[in-house]
Amino acid sequence: MEEKKTYQKEYEFGFNDGNEYLLNEKKGLNKDIIRQISKLKEEPEWMLDLRLKAFDVFVKMENPKWGPDLSFINFDDYIYYSPSKKKMENDWDKVPETIKNTFKKLGIPEAEAKFLNGVSTQYDSETVYKSLRKELEDQGVIFSNIETALKLYPEIVKKYFGKLVSYADNKYAALNTSIWSGGSFIYIPNGVKVEKPLQAYFRINGLSLGQFERTLIILESNALLHYVEGCTAPIYNENNLHAAVVEVFVGEDSSCRYTTIQNWSKNVLNLVTKRAKTLKRGNMSWIDGNIGSGINMKYPCTILEGDYSTSDCISIAIASKNVVQDSGAKMIHIGRDTKSKIISKSISLDGGDTRYRGLVEIKKNAINSFAHVECDTLILDSISRSDTVPIEKIYNSESYLEHEAKISAISDEQIFYFTSKGLTKKEAEYLIILGFIEPFVKELPMEYAIELNRLIKLDMEGSVG
Repeated sequence: MEEKKTYQKEYEFGFNDGNEYLLNEKKGLNKDIIRQISKLKEEPEWMLDLRLKAFDVFVKMENPKWGPDLSFINFDDYIYYSPSKKKMENDWDKVPETIKNTFKKLGIPEAEAKFLNGVSTQYDSETVYKSLRKELEDQGVIFSNIETALKLYPEIVKKYFGKLVSYADNKYAALNTSIWSGGSFIYIPNGVKVEKPLQAYFRINGLSLGQFERTLIILESNALLHYVEGCTAPIYNENNLHAAVVEVFVGEDSSCRYTTIQNWSKNVLNLVTKRAKTLKRGNMSWIDGNIGSGINMKYPCTILEGDYSTSDCISIAIASKNVVQDSGAKMIHIGRDTKSKIISKSISLDGGDTRYRGLVEIKKNAINSFAHVECDTLILDSISRSDTVPIEKIYNSESYLEHEAKISAISDEQIFYFTSKGLTKKEAEYLIILGFIEPFVKELPMEYAIELNRLIKLDMEGSVG
């Protein structure tokens, strides 16, 4: 019990705000709840049918056979839908005070004013605030929650929804498809380049609550987008469940960057499916930061369908006590002359458990393709651990794949060098860690890089030095 109190003091975003809910939802999930949710959202019949089919698959499908043991999850222990009493607002001043104060503590309005083109914020099951600069709206850019998109642009949503991540993909994709609520919808027309990031922020506030947002991003030809999402949750003695699905469609000659800074508290189970498809000369970049959550399973995937398309995934995973970070990336080469790069950096401390799990597959017709995989782990003590589980398949003799992996510890020589320059041992260790994750940090906007360094220092407080 004392350990929980200590962590709550350290974890800056571990507060909760009481309840601001429209419904007093009971725990558990069944078809009546799904029908009720669909009716409240005023969805078309095809979406309800999809939800119900997904639920049937979810009930029958087993947990993944690989990765952390998830058999302890009792799906009757969670509340699956908690809508706010208030509708989504485009004016920050109209957002309810309790919700507004939460996001003020997280710095959302300030970030929007400083360097963002648009912001969407989700609180438990629903999006509560969304804004987009008028000049982008005038160019045909759409940035909304997915419920609004389903009403205003039903043909687009129906064309793309579930086409990259089917409900039969895995148990948690089936769960998400049956009960999804909230999430971002972004559409970038031909030739439009969104130079500054669009941001979404996801906050779990309720006790024993599940959050199941669905994100759908579509870039037409010769388009550009940088999308950033952040996540936090308060600390409870019971687990929260987060099972999101992300689908990204990258058109010809287009480029999409998807940046995630995940800082869930340790009571959150984070079980996410993210997938993108690139057409000819398209580029997809995943910048994936995993700091919190008790169990994290996330493997951003790119299907390189178009010739000359490219993708990279640069990630960090930090596991401290009672944390399992099972993460990595997947690259599926279908088009010829395609290129992919995976750089995975992980840090284990205070008994934490990090695992790189990845897949690179170069298909028969993907001739003259190239893939690079680099996995580096820094272990800070004798009670922590790390594993690397790569799967790599090449089906033609005209492609090339290289893989390197390294596990290291902070050496006495490194510490001696820094302390000889006047630094303390603790300062030396912190600088070595920042140098280790530098390939990831340099890919972030400056404001996020500063925030990430602060979060890492907070997470390691008492464990380093």
